[in-house]
Amino acid sequence: MKKFISWNVNGLRACIKKDCFYEFIKAEDPDAVCLQETKLQEGQLEVDLPGYHQYWNYADKKGYSGTAIFAKEEPLSVSYGIGIDEHDHEGRVITLEYPEYYLITVYTPNSQDQLARLDYRMTWEDDFLAYVKGLSENKPVIYCGDLNVAHKEIDLKNPSTNRRNAGFTDEERAKMTTTLESGFTDTFRFFYPDLEKVYSWWSYRFRAREKNAGWRIDYFIVSDSLQPRLKDAKIYTDVMGSDHCPVGLILE
Repeated sequence: MKKFISWNVNGLRACIKKDCFYEFIKAEDPDAVCLQETKLQEGQLEVDLPGYHQYWNYADKKGYSGTAIFAKEEPLSVSYGIGIDEHDHEGRVITLEYPEYYLITVYTPNSQDQLARLDYRMTWEDDFLAYVKGLSENKPVIYCGDLNVAHKEIDLKNPSTNRRNAGFTDEERAKMTTTLESGFTDTFRFFYPDLEKVYSWWSYRFRAREKNAGWRIDYFIVSDSLQPRLKDAKIYTDVMGSDHCPVGLILE
């Protein structure tokens, strides 16, 4: 059995200071932890996780974006980014290759206020899908992270008032549909197709988390060929430390 965790920590230093991070990892004891929005540069933090190999991808811009993977098993190979210069300066992707699959952490660009970055986001979506489809021709892919989209109305508290907001535009949702029609599975909905009011991100404003006015924007997406090995998908809604909670996948 393999257990994977993904978590947008919204600044790893801040998350660790809140005493949630180590406590959660120790309790869950996952095979790999995939992080997004670490907001670090090299050398700014030493993470004390004995038994894990650490892989970091930093953004050129200080205090912005960034990803990491902590894995018990050393991979066959590691790559950073998706091999396209336009996308590879913000530390958004790490890929670990294992004998049976690829494990990827990804922090999808946010379309931002007034959808200022929506056009770029559309380019990213096409290029990232091409990247994972290319890998999947070799072996199955598991990718996880903050994908910055609530796919269906069931995936956020207030769909009607968010129709043209970043993360719930028709364009972003259509890209997710395309991904899932291209040989990939949203693992949480695979197990819980109709489960409502389970979210992974809440705004810090308006006491949103207290009211559970959230969005499900953190995912584990896997190649369809892995479906027979899926055991469970988790959303750890009670874990604090960030405006996102961790999500998980258990694989046979």
